[in-house]
Amino acid sequence: MRFDHYDPEGFYDELFIAKSKPRPEATLLIERFNSFSASEIKRRQQSAQIALMKLGVTFNVYSDGQGTERIMPFDIIPRIVSAQEWKELEQGLKQRIYALNLFLHDIYNEQKILRDSVIPAELIYSATGFLKPCLGLNPPGGIWCHITGTDLVRDRDGRWYVLEDNLRCPSGVSYVLENRRVMKSTFPQLFNTMPIQPVEDYSSHLLETLLNLAPEHLSDPTVVVLSPGIYNSAYFEHSFLAQQMGVQLVEGRDLVVADGYLQMRTTKGLQRVDVIYRRIDDDFIDPQAFRSDSLLGVPGLMEVYRSGRVGLANALGTGVADDKVIYAYVPQIIRYYLGEDPILANVPTYLCWEPQQQSHVLANLDKLVVKAANESGGYGMLIGSQASAAEREAFAEKIKASPRNYIAQPTLCLSRVPTLMEEQIEGCHVDLRPYILYGKNIYVSPGGLTRVALRKGSLVVNSSQGGGSKDTWVVCK
Repeated sequence: MRFDHYDPEGFYDELFIAKSKPRPEATLLIERFNSFSASEIKRRQQSAQIALMKLGVTFNVYSDGQGTERIMPFDIIPRIVSAQEWKELEQGLKQRIYALNLFLHDIYNEQKILRDSVIPAELIYSATGFLKPCLGLNPPGGIWCHITGTDLVRDRDGRWYVLEDNLRCPSGVSYVLENRRVMKSTFPQLFNTMPIQPVEDYSSHLLETLLNLAPEHLSDPTVVVLSPGIYNSAYFEHSFLAQQMGVQLVEGRDLVVADGYLQMRTTKGLQRVDVIYRRIDDDFIDPQAFRSDSLLGVPGLMEVYRSGRVGLANALGTGVADDKVIYAYVPQIIRYYLGEDPILANVPTYLCWEPQQQSHVLANLDKLVVKAANESGGYGMLIGSQASAAEREAFAEKIKASPRNYIAQPTLCLSRVPTLMEEQIEGCHVDLRPYILYGKNIYVSPGGLTRVALRKGSLVVNSSQGGGSKDTWVVCK
């Protein structure tokens, strides 16, 4: 199980330039792996998976008839990004988040971008993530998107593209931190010899970002993580991050609005809460302001938030920027607010609400990937090249019935990373989700979550669709 005959097969490979020729930043890693026997590699892979199981690194799948909780599959061959390349990605991510934050503040306040017809107003008002109760909001520091996970992919030409933005409740960073912990114990010598940038300080950066939302006059503000509860797909992460930051993990039933403030029920009585890291979708967070049938949120929270007596990360209403139709306008958003060209490109996107582009999509469904505007996790998607004629025909009807809710993109030849597949090493497709924190400054955690399609040839990397993860190493020369 060596790399001697590993072949990128015409794809962009993250570790190899060509057959048996590793990239400079991956040379030490490949040499180390080649020094192991096949049985040793399998032993270390099994050991890493067992360690993650003991740590309780799980996710939930609502539609899984075998039970809700699963262990996140993990592969011990890491993805490597050079420090120089990471510097360019970091600049592009900071630019994008800064512009999107200005966009969010604008559309909920002065709406200059709509008056200037950069984006059609009807697209904003018809977006499910656009929340009218948030009109006129002014979050602390004018910051709306405090925690973001931006999905990146690399095509056959090696160029990076932004696949989508996640500004509501992005998940997955706990896997980044736990994957790194397991890799350091599995390959301690590599971490002693290779200049791998650390990720362990993410939780302290996250806490600092949250504390930045508290009123300045408070010397010791109370921060909590608000979770929907144990049946949520990312509950492990909610409890993990609360533990790492040393703050309380709460559910809606633990909180109450009293005397004009948000209060937490404790054994000693009510305690004021100043900042919430919310992992509940907007619609469920306050039954008085949004969904009246929600049992997950806190009645009256919106009024306390609007008055400035509690901070929320992320701000309510950020989901409008996650809409895949709005995503297509992000290059224009960057140019409008910053007067700059985007550093990171979008994937070319067809908007099905425009008749001419819809006609092109319907005529080329066998060559395109079609996505629902507000779905995630690999759901509501058609990969035309892998779908049957009947599936494409059914999707065509969906597009014609609701054109505003669909976009289409060309099928990218996603980059690959060598991955352990039973008795051999195979190239598997990957994406990358870096995590960006926006407090006093914008911080991008080095690396991010590399998600890998664990079936050869598959382009679907989502854990809910059978994907797994890898550690991501940003390596200095």
